[in-house]
Amino acid sequence: MGTAGEAFERLLKIMDELREQCPWDRKQTLESLRLLTIEETYELADAIDLKDMKLLKEEIGDLMLHMVFYAKIASEQKQFDITEAIHSLCEKLIRRHPHIYGDVKVSGEDDVKKNWEQIKMKERKKSVLEGVPHSLPAVVKAYRVQDKAKQVGFEWENKQDVWKKVNEELAEFSEYADKENLTADEQELMEKEFGDLLFSLVNFSRFVNVDPEAALEKTNKKFIQRFLMMEEMAKEQQRQLKDMTLEEMDALWNKTKLTHP
Repeated sequence: MGTAGEAFERLLKIMDELREQCPWDRKQTLESLRLLTIEETYELADAIDLKDMKLLKEEIGDLMLHMVFYAKIASEQKQFDITEAIHSLCEKLIRRHPHIYGDVKVSGEDDVKKNWEQIKMKERKKSVLEGVPHSLPAVVKAYRVQDKAKQVGFEWENKQDVWKKVNEELAEFSEYADKENLTADEQELMEKEFGDLLFSLVNFSRFVNVDPEAALEKTNKKFIQRFLMMEEMAKEQQRQLKDMTLEEMDALWNKTKLTHP
């Protein structure tokens, strides 16, 4: 199989050939690849969730191709090449790990993360939150901004206080959720309170070491599996869910819980 360096050189050579000879690859731009890269990232995440190592290997390769592709386009524009990008990464890793490559002492993971954020601030950032991408899914973004704020000490002292905040937000949301015929202003306020409630739940998830995005995705998958089973059960009865009463569907749902708890 050769060395990692040889494999990477082979990939770069293939990228050059594709860019020159393949009509599709030749047509691509930084902008046209963007959504495809996001899709590939989610496919990588799926492989991790599935614990499918064969698929993970494939998805790592696909994502690596995109990184090489971006660098190839940048080199054509005389901006930078893949070598510069890799060296820039190496220098950043060395700079941000002074406890490995310098004389800084750390007592654990929290110290490492605090040092990382402080170094980033010195390098180029005006705010500790600047490193959070705008296009992140909302739940992931909430988790990241809270974690970033923690690095400068803006954090609840314990999970009991956070849970108290969750209940406060739930009570505020309930004031609107329990009302009938909301005005447009009240509907807007209810949306705001719902966002506050979700944000506080994400905050609590950090204190109990739960990844909120992963937890919600597991629930999504569980719901999908159960719902598909309900459709199959209905089909076995030569019926469709839309023709059933809520009580009949609920009975099917309870049956699915026996195999997908």
